[in-house]
Amino acid sequence: MAIVNGLADVVAAETNVSLVDGKNGVLVYRGHFAADLARHERYEDVAYLLWYGQLPSEEERVAFYEEWAQAATLPSHVENLIDQLPESYGMMETLRTAVSAMGEETYSWPASKSQALRLTSAATTIVARRYRRLQGLDPIAPDLSLSHVARFLHMLEGNVPSEAHVAALNAYMILTAEHGLNASTFTGRVIASTQSDLASALTGAIGAMKGPLHGGAPSGVIDLLEEIGSEENAETVLRGKIEAGEKLMGFGHRVYKTVDPRGQALKQITLELKGRDPWFDLANHVEKIAVDLLAEYKPGRQLYANVEFYAAAILKALQFPSALFTPTFSAARMAGWSAHVFEQNENNKIIRPAAEYIGPMPKE
Repeated sequence: MAIVNGLADVVAAETNVSLVDGKNGVLVYRGHFAADLARHERYEDVAYLLWYGQLPSEEERVAFYEEWAQAATLPSHVENLIDQLPESYGMMETLRTAVSAMGEETYSWPASKSQALRLTSAATTIVARRYRRLQGLDPIAPDLSLSHVARFLHMLEGNVPSEAHVAALNAYMILTAEHGLNASTFTGRVIASTQSDLASALTGAIGAMKGPLHGGAPSGVIDLLEEIGSEENAETVLRGKIEAGEKLMGFGHRVYKTVDPRGQALKQITLELKGRDPWFDLANHVEKIAVDLLAEYKPGRQLYANVEFYAAAILKALQFPSALFTPTFSAARMAGWSAHVFEQNENNKIIRPAAEYIGPMPKE
């Protein structure tokens, strides 16, 4: 029996949810390039695509948006739970606990699309409510007239967000909504394979995302951008780090051996918003200089900006503290996790790998 530690490159399922092609730098959601979706669709539309296999018609979109908005309001028992958690409960602990609390007895196997909508819409409300409570601020009720992403920003800040910031965060959340059979998605599918409910599967996925090896925040990239500070400092700082043997945070990826399509899509969004936020402009300049220097110092390594690099620029422009990075990532991934749970439900077989015993045997 072959043993593959970490199950790297082991194919455990067939899927039509997404294609992650690291060799060619391609990310596809249900037959659509994720980069195109990030530029032209709302997050809600992409969730619909992941769950139903196609983008909604105009009539379907109107009904879906209305149901989505209504689901953003939390049940009173969940609001009370969030407010009563001790301060030692951080953002990810709160999201994990609140999602679990929303899965009442009616959440049985198999999962339904309405359950996924309810949990995915509510996730940003959970994050925003807890964040404001930890800041000593009153929560802001969801404005049902806003889009999912605009509503999230409004609940965090209390102001109607700019179109540039909504477009940037919308693109980020679409591009992180799904990414194949990663650790958290696999966790969710394992739980679903036992015929457990959707809330349990998503709670488990959040637990996996909480680990720094999976849901690590792009804070290192923000530190790099802050150290550079202005475009004229970019080459000096970057060259110094490369010559000192330091890793440039936000460049290279363990899956993508060429350009990270998510990073490229976010780059395009920031280019289209050029001049509307200084952090977008700085990130574009730093990326160009860094890629040129990496090609000079490390020829043949194929090191390009990954999704974390431009995510950092967007989150910095939004003035998100690091405490919001992984919860926002997780709220975005709710759509992809749910899509995989549906797929697991459709052709279910319990996921039960074997282990080879290497311990001692009983003495005669």
